[in-house]
Amino acid sequence: MDDKCNGVKLPERTVPFPASISEEARAALRRAVGEDGTPLNAQHVMPDVSDFDGWMKLKAFADVYYQAAAERMAAQARASVQTVQIDEATVHIATPDGTFPEDCAYIDLHGGALVVGGGAACRAGAQNQADQHGIRCYAIDYRMPPEHPYPAALDDCMAVYRHVLTKHRPENVIIGGRSAGGNLAAAMTLRARDEGLPLPAALVLLSPELDLTESGDSFQVNRLVDVVLPGSLMPNNLLYAKGADLAHPYLSPLFGDFSKGFPPTFLQSGTRDLFLSNAVRMHRLLRRAEIPVELHVFEAMPHGGFMGAPEDRELSEEIKRFVKQSFGRG
Repeated sequence: MDDKCNGVKLPERTVPFPASISEEARAALRRAVGEDGTPLNAQHVMPDVSDFDGWMKLKAFADVYYQAAAERMAAQARASVQTVQIDEATVHIATPDGTFPEDCAYIDLHGGALVVGGGAACRAGAQNQADQHGIRCYAIDYRMPPEHPYPAALDDCMAVYRHVLTKHRPENVIIGGRSAGGNLAAAMTLRARDEGLPLPAALVLLSPELDLTESGDSFQVNRLVDVVLPGSLMPNNLLYAKGADLAHPYLSPLFGDFSKGFPPTFLQSGTRDLFLSNAVRMHRLLRRAEIPVELHVFEAMPHGGFMGAPEDRELSEEIKRFVKQSFGRG
């Protein structure tokens, strides 16, 4: 019947922090909500897409948070790092301490909802990846809106990938990204393939933002349940795209044609991740295209993880195993 409800109506309820995860993970979830149970991040409202000054203020506010996190990461880093310019892209190149396989490289793409997360945080992230994998890391500090909308970030990624291919064989290159960085990692791989460049050895996509149209089930089911990313990022997506079709594979890689070739891929998400559907749907698409793929979904994990719980350490070990195997060192 035409008047039949087209969804499931939920009664008002409180979703508890489950006993099925570590105490550290439960504590991380508790810290992310207010006394009334509402996620603290739900208090933040994105500016209107046309509000240039509003976006710049948001970026300045976020930079303070990322700067503090970067300082903590850099204090523990062992890898050295230098910053270079490749075309219009800023790149932080981190070199592991001691001996390492110089033929291997990891390209890292930071998260930040396509708008924030660069600068000092990106630089510290390069050191972290070099330390974690024991190989040279190229962290791309890609240009972002509102000053530099699409395709600036993707152009930067392509410029750096072309540069890395002059230094390393493609079978010795892995591209990884978290959240927005996962979007760019997959998008640059599709574009590189379409432009006739060789594919990298593998991709590592952590809670990837693969669908800027936000069409997946978890965008509704996990709304507010994800305490880190409690709601839509559509204002960010529209700001980034600046009128381009959100469903184009270079903006939403989930809609790409993987039958033409794609690297082995590591996918990660959590049952409370707003982007869970992105990883689940990508996994099925790659399976149908007979692309080797792993999907790791962690119990009750929100977007970006638990920030240091045992589950995060388990994920880190899984990534290191996958990277070593992809280089033939496992």
